[in-house]
Amino acid sequence: MLMLKEEHLQVRDMVRRFSEDVVAPRARELDETETFPHEAVKQMAELGLLGLPYPEKYGGAGMDMLSYAIAVEEVARVCASTAITLAAHVSLGCGPVYGSGTEEQKLRFLVPMARGEALGAFGLTEPNAGSDAAGTQTRAVKHGDSYRVNGSKIYITNASYAKYITFTAVTDASQGANGISAFIMDTATPGFRVGKKEKKMGLRGSDTVEVVFEDCIVAADQMLGEPTGGFKTFMRTLTGGRISIGALALGVAQGAFEHAVQYSKVRHQFGQAIANFQGIQFMLADMATKIEAARHLVYHAAMLRDAGLEYTKEASMAKLFASEIGNWVTDKAIQIHGGIGYCRDVPVERMHRDVKLMEIGEGTSEIQRMVIAREILRGA
Repeated sequence: MLMLKEEHLQVRDMVRRFSEDVVAPRARELDETETFPHEAVKQMAELGLLGLPYPEKYGGAGMDMLSYAIAVEEVARVCASTAITLAAHVSLGCGPVYGSGTEEQKLRFLVPMARGEALGAFGLTEPNAGSDAAGTQTRAVKHGDSYRVNGSKIYITNASYAKYITFTAVTDASQGANGISAFIMDTATPGFRVGKKEKKMGLRGSDTVEVVFEDCIVAADQMLGEPTGGFKTFMRTLTGGRISIGALALGVAQGAFEHAVQYSKVRHQFGQAIANFQGIQFMLADMATKIEAARHLVYHAAMLRDAGLEYTKEASMAKLFASEIGNWVTDKAIQIHGGIGYCRDVPVERMHRDVKLMEIGEGTSEIQRMVIAREILRGA
């Protein structure tokens, strides 16, 4: 474990208590019933988690990125659905406003989100624009002092319950990626609606839906940044978000590992606990080592960002490694559990389904390798 400051330990201990007392008891129910974690979100708001890394002047708790990563890790340790609800709000819903918004926009939109009075969502992915985010087809046509928006986004987290959504739309098709602008909008705006709810393999307690814009009128002063900067705003948002996705995968891996250790001590075969068998011990040793390596990568990327240093490569490394390790660790946790690990009677089955998205969301593993390679070659 890295040597954490006292404030980081306090955040970890506080969120761990909350997660074990409030989140864990409902994790299985949320998964089986595909129910949004309303009560947990409410209590996370009361604890200041929904604005944890943002300045107090904007309604936040004034903590740093490392504190936020630790918080996401601790929630994910017991329930990834609740953790991704938190992460999507903080990193994706609030991030573009804090990073590119004017002072007036921050006071108007960021403050209520950071205070936990309003939930945020982030609309980037479209049916024909996934890894190729520059292929956005949603259009925003200017009419006087407003824009008329038409299009749709898919796989949008929190959108059914969000008050505000940030999104991209093409304002000048002749400019390619530079013709994509970013906006923030109240979801009560006429013409905006939530469409299909996805039936997912994992993260079933998280809200994942299609959103549709049909002649939505958005005021020009709700554009985030310059008209040519929307794509860059969202790419910058995703870079920071990769730290939280890495933390989320790390938390799931840690939780699955702890279940595997505990089970290995109480499960007896051939007259003794399976923890006594070298084959099990070797799996546990490899799991612990890889989890700790992932933790160092995630925390390092967060600390680089907190220091104001370049962290693009490190964020991608953290997300790539932690997500792939998360899948590997949860697989081994099921193996240690044996037959019952394949059943919903134990959490590791859910954890294995949940963590798979971490290799896809906010940039696939393949995209992360491209980013890492680009950064390496740029500095060579």
